[in-house]
Formats: sequence, C-alpha cells, structure tokens
Amino acid sequence: MTISFTVNGASQRVADDMAAEPLLDYLHEALDLTGTKLCCGIGVCRACTVAVTKGATTTAMISCSTPLSVLDGTDIRTVEHVAQGEQLSAIQTAFLENFSFQCGYCTPGFVMGATVLLEQIAASPIEEAQLDRAIADAIGEHICRCTGYVRYFEAVKATALKVIADKTGARQ
Repeated sequence: MTISFTVNGASQRVADDMAAEPLLDYLHEALDLTGTKLCCGIGVCRACTVAVTKGATTTAMISCSTPLSVLDGTDIRTVEHVAQGEQLSAIQTAFLENFSFQCGYCTPGFVMGATVLLEQIAASPIEEAQLDRAIADAIGEHICRCTGYVRYFEAVKATALKVIADKTGARQ
C-alpha cells in the first residue's frame, strides 16, 4: 500500500512503512521544504503549521506530530506556496507592514494559520463582531517568543476586514 497526497500541488506517494513519519520530517528531508519550522516538536507552539485540505474542508494542521498515515488523499500547502512568485500574499504583506515579527521563526506558522482563516472568511464571510474570536481561534495558540502577538493580531484583523468588505461589497 501507499499513502498519496499532494504538497504545494505536486503529487506525492510514500510507502506504507513511512506511515508513522511526521509530515514535518517528510517536508524537510524528502522535499527540501524548510520554511515550515520545527520548534517544540510536540505540537504546542504551532510554528510547523501547514494548510491541509480534504474534500472541501481546509484546516490549519501542525506538521511536527502529524503522521503521514492520516494525510492520504489530502492536499497540503506550506508557507513556500503562499506567495505567488515574487508577489507576497495579503497576509504576508500585512505582517511586514505591521512589523509583526522580530526574529521571524514563528512567522510561517502564523502565516499558515492566518491564510486558512482568510480563505474560510472569503468562502463564508462572518460578521465583524465575530472577527476577534475567529482570529483568536486561528492564531491564538501560536507561540511567539518575541511577543509579537498584538501586531500579528492587528495584521490579521486588518486583512480580514478587507476580505469581508470585498465579499459584502460584491454581494450588494
């Protein structure tokens, strides 16, 4: 048997004997995708967050302790896939403009958590009154040793408000 999934649009097939290998190790060692960071190694800090789509549902998932066995049939996106060539995504730009990070080690996890949230809001806009809770749910458990939490939050909120305005403006 094999486990099949895509990473950043490229098909991957791994032998069943690799089922217990953490996704993060596979990204780093087999694909040389090192933007996803290893920090705590036990799924607490969320620096290793990636976007995983199964069917129509995309979730932010930690990769340091997620075995390949649970990824069969999924589409995985890493931080390397967020920008379009040299064009940064809206959230990457917002993080830069808001001086959200200092050392930047946790930033890929924040980017991926925020990206999943913004995609969910674009697909199904929420009320502005619900936005703070949605942001807290998306990035509230991420750990930043440099304490950039407020600036990350502000950048995500500003970007989400633009997404909501674009979607509600389109519906009028």
